[in-house]
Amino acid sequence: MSQGAKASSAITIDKLIKKFPLPGLGENFVVLHDISLTVDEGKFVSIVGPSGCGKSTLLNVIAGIESYDGGTVTIHPKGGRATAEPRIAYVFQSPRLLNWLTVENNINFVLEAQKVPRARWRELVAKNLEMVGLAGQERNYPLNLSGGMQQRVAIARALAIEPDILLMDEPFSHLDAITARKMRFDLMEILQRAKPTILFVTHDLSEAVFLSDSIYMMSTKPARIFKQVSIDIPRPRKPEDSTILDLEKTLVRDFFSVVEAQG
Repeated sequence: MSQGAKASSAITIDKLIKKFPLPGLGENFVVLHDISLTVDEGKFVSIVGPSGCGKSTLLNVIAGIESYDGGTVTIHPKGGRATAEPRIAYVFQSPRLLNWLTVENNINFVLEAQKVPRARWRELVAKNLEMVGLAGQERNYPLNLSGGMQQRVAIARALAIEPDILLMDEPFSHLDAITARKMRFDLMEILQRAKPTILFVTHDLSEAVFLSDSIYMMSTKPARIFKQVSIDIPRPRKPEDSTILDLEKTLVRDFFSVVEAQG
């Protein structure tokens, strides 16, 4: 993964190709084809597409978890500083907490891995648990928490390393509708304070329109970006705002027109 120096951008992907081998057939399945996108510093950018189209694979490539077969993925130093390697955090679909560790030690585990000085651990744990509304839960264990609370811990854990870039892979998809709605509002409040660059994956267009500064729409067979749209609706936003609802309808029509064209 190359390091660039373009100050205004956090992530630049150009003509990315990702393939997976088909066992026993001696062939490759193209998951991502000619993907190009840019995420500017401090922005909330969503990638929207149907389940299984390759959105999570794209995040894994950006995070360095997956390799790729063509094109470039460039993570730019924050503010264009050539010596500062960006710090990337990842929030997955499920919380992925270690159930035998307390909430505090789940966060400490990541702080240690990121070589954050031990003297700062208690401060960062307290600060970020308070930010996600879980102050006082340090000594609790994940299995004693609701699904929504566990995902809040996962977000606190990601924010505790003070990331420049936050990758979020459908973090609310396993929650009930009421909890997910509240988490979206809470996420907006949290990120106004933390202010990382965010790349957010979802199959929910209404979620993307409500949260994002910009949306990239992805098709499948193989996955490609077919539309990019800027969301110029002022914050704070309300999901029932007619401007949001009208934009959602337009994007849904655009998506289904592409699906029908692909057959």
